[in-house]
Amino acid sequence: MRLIGYRHGRSVTVGRALAGGLVQPIADVEEFWEDPFRWGEAPSGADPLPTADLELAVPVRPSARVLCVGLNYAEHAEEGNWAPPTYPTVFARWTASLALPGRAVTVPPSEQGLDWEAELLAVVGRPAYRVKAADAEGIVYGYAAFNDLTARTLQKLTSQWTLGKNADGSGPIGEIVTAAELGDISGGLRISSRVNGEVVQSDTTDNMIFGIPQLLEFLSQGMTLQPGDLIATGTPSGVGYVRTPPRFLTPGDVVEVEIERIGTVSTPVVASERVE
Repeated sequence: MRLIGYRHGRSVTVGRALAGGLVQPIADVEEFWEDPFRWGEAPSGADPLPTADLELAVPVRPSARVLCVGLNYAEHAEEGNWAPPTYPTVFARWTASLALPGRAVTVPPSEQGLDWEAELLAVVGRPAYRVKAADAEGIVYGYAAFNDLTARTLQKLTSQWTLGKNADGSGPIGEIVTAAELGDISGGLRISSRVNGEVVQSDTTDNMIFGIPQLLEFLSQGMTLQPGDLIATGTPSGVGYVRTPPRFLTPGDVVEVEIERIGTVSTPVVASERVE
């Protein structure tokens, strides 16, 4: 099952994406994420709706935590002159930074451009507290392609990365594909990013330093992970700021993140219409 969201009045409804540009409503976003597994993989009884007639929205509850893992591929740590971390490097996004596929993003005025970071996003489906990696099976409800677009100047102003990781619309996220549909990913998934059609990142998720079970164990030691929480699992090598000369996304560019068996998220970069 592949999930998308759309606005219904003042709330967001989670629906199942169907062939032919249709979506089958399932439940309000808050009700859905109380226990996403309860809805199963079968179609609901609701009549499908044309997506073209809907205002699409990210199918994430506003209270969800977006927990991001940095430096989780050894070659990416090396290209930035970082030592491979002993423990996962964790920073946070807010759901307000998330964006739909195809939604344009603007470059903050303090930046030369934005940097790309292709990532596999894991979506928590069950409460998890002090879970062990060996017992983590069944906690992840689904996965999505994600681009952790980064404002590098803002990111590097301090030792904390939050400001550079929360620019408006800088977290494009694709359809959520349920783990039941995707099946076993322990052998790794090919992950890549392209800028104007040129491949700039290419790797496989089995090269993550900390796999998803290890991340669930680490993150749940001090907090209870809740259904609907998102875990961005890190990006491979090939980002723009380490290149000679540095390369960034500027108006007119299109960046795509593709993950094998999950899908592609495309984001155009446009000039800001705001008066600075």
